[in-house]
Formats: sequence, structure tokens, C-alpha cells
Amino acid sequence: MSHNINHWISTFLEAQAAELGAANNTLLAYGRDLKDFQDWLIQQSRDFLEATQGDVESYLIYCDAQGLAKSTRARRLSSIKQIYRFAFEEGWREDNPAIQITGPGLDKRLPKTLTVEEVDHLLDAARTVGRDRLRNTCLMELLYATGMRVTELVSLPVSAARGDPRVLLILGKGGKERIVPLSPPAREALVAWLPVRDAADDLAKSKGKPASKFLFPSRSAAGFLTRHRFYLLIKELAVAGGVMPSKVTPHTLRHAFATHLLAGGADLRSIQAMLGHADVATTEIYTHVLDERLTELVLEHHPLAKNDKDKP
Repeated sequence: MSHNINHWISTFLEAQAAELGAANNTLLAYGRDLKDFQDWLIQQSRDFLEATQGDVESYLIYCDAQGLAKSTRARRLSSIKQIYRFAFEEGWREDNPAIQITGPGLDKRLPKTLTVEEVDHLLDAARTVGRDRLRNTCLMELLYATGMRVTELVSLPVSAARGDPRVLLILGKGGKERIVPLSPPAREALVAWLPVRDAADDLAKSKGKPASKFLFPSRSAAGFLTRHRFYLLIKELAVAGGVMPSKVTPHTLRHAFATHLLAGGADLRSIQAMLGHADVATTEIYTHVLDERLTELVLEHHPLAKNDKDKP
């Protein structure tokens, strides 16, 4: 069992690094938190697979009794919630026992996003920098056009992209399918990338290798471009495009898709469907992001919002 749990933790940490760009110190903190929870479960003759909501709550009471700061307890609960959410997405568990637990002093952080201009710079960099420009352009255009999760993007089957589609069928969390429309630039990028991808696939087959079923094949164990490689690629494009790399991850492009749609007048239910959110409450956070940006805009540019010290 301990081998399985260690595998859970290491796989979870790898995904955090690849998908969200989690810093090394953050990953170390997650690892320490989860190891502490694991050790506590072992003392209770329990394990990750069997742990219930009551077990998680008992662990938090134990942490409180240890005199841990609110911020530490909040972070530990966050680590537990995230690994169980990841376990649910990966099919290791059928539920998340921590999902309904609210912790002490938790702040709801608004997701980081990018301006339209910053996204344009990233797309321009994809079109002009590096060797795999057609592939990189296709990756970036699809990500921004659909708001896909990075795993959904890199593992797209090539069959979904045949025939110059107007929409993409995406297999999301829990095996749920959703349909997302494609923008003209995304369709153009697909049309340009497919012949190059197919030519490389034909060359591989001529050397006795099996045909790839993925739109973005690679020599990785999974057979498609890895989350980690795409994370590195998007950082390279940020540098080339003059966008602060710390602001750019695959997930911030997903956030940009949602906030830019909302700013353009799209309704929450439509955005919820395209993002694949089970609950519209998850999507509503983008209204707060938009409110914050609009507030900044007014404070920066409205003549009546000038500081009193500017008055004569």
C-alpha cells in the first residue's frame, strides 16, 4: 500500500509542476504536507484509499492540537483536497473526501490571467520562433480557442481534427465529452499542421514504427507530447514574446480564454459548458476576475478617480 501511496504523491507532484508551473518550494511543501497526512493515517491504521471525510477532519483537529498556525493548517487541507481531486480525475478514487471541508483562514485567490495583447504576443512567438512553428502554433491556437485543460490538449486524438472541423469533441474529466467551437485561426493552424504531422507519421511507419493516433505525437511513453514539455514550451514562447514568464502557464491560457469570452459578452452557462465545469459556481470566479480588471481600468483612466493629491 505504501508503494501505491508514494506513487500517488509523486505523480500528483509531477502533474502540479507540469500543468500549473508550481515552484519547487511549493512542490516541497505539498510533499511534506502529504507525507505528514500519510504518516497520521498509518498511525490510525487507515490509508489514502479508504480515508473518509471524518478522517480528514480528525487529522485537521490533530493539527490544531499540535499548535500549528492557521496558515499551515489551511495549506495542509489544500494539499489534501488537491491530491484527492487529482486522484478522482485519474480514476484512483470515485470521490473526494475533502471536498466539503472548509479550512481556517483560507483565501480565495483569483486565477491569474493574461491580457489580449499578451496572448497575441505568445501566438506571434509560436508562429515565428523555433523549429516546430506549425506544431507550436497549432497547440497555442487550440488552447486559446477552446480553453482546454493541458492534458486534454496534448492527448487529443488526430481523428478529432480531420476534415477541417468547425468544432472539437473533447474528452474531459470523468470521461465526460463536450463540444467546443473552433475559431478560424485555430482551424487554419490545424490545416497547416496536419500534413506535417502526417508526413512525420508516414516516415515513422516506413521505419517499422506503429502509426500514432494522437494529433501531437512524441516519443514519450504515453505516445503524445507530455504536459511537462508543453509547460517548458510555453515558458520559451513567453520569453520570446516579451511576456513575463511567471505569468504564463497552460492554465493561464485557459483562464484567459474564459475571461476574454466573458469580457466580450459571452454568458456564464456557455463558458461553463466549454470549460467542462460541472458546477457553474466554479465558472463564476471569472466574473470576479473581470470585475477586478474593470475596477483597475476605471481607477487608472477615469478623470474622477484621480488621487486627491493631484487636485490643485
